[in-house]
Amino acid sequence: MCIALPGRIQEIKEDYAIVSLMETESEVNIGLIEDPKVGDYILVHAGCGIQKIEEHYYHEVQELMSEWVSTFE
Repeated sequence: MCIALPGRIQEIKEDYAIVSLMETESEVNIGLIEDPKVGDYILVHAGCGIQKIEEHYYHEVQELMSEWVSTFE
């Protein structure tokens, strides 16, 4: 099973972006994202942005992931 995390692009540096992921910032390759822009919501898997997503989907998935993580605390 593969899990992609929802993130929001904070800054773009050529083919890489600083992406906010689950309350942390990570450098992500965005070479697969068509016309990426600061503020876009994306799914990230294995350090690569794999697709843009709608804002409501970002919030929904982030909430589900937070609930899932809290079960391990």
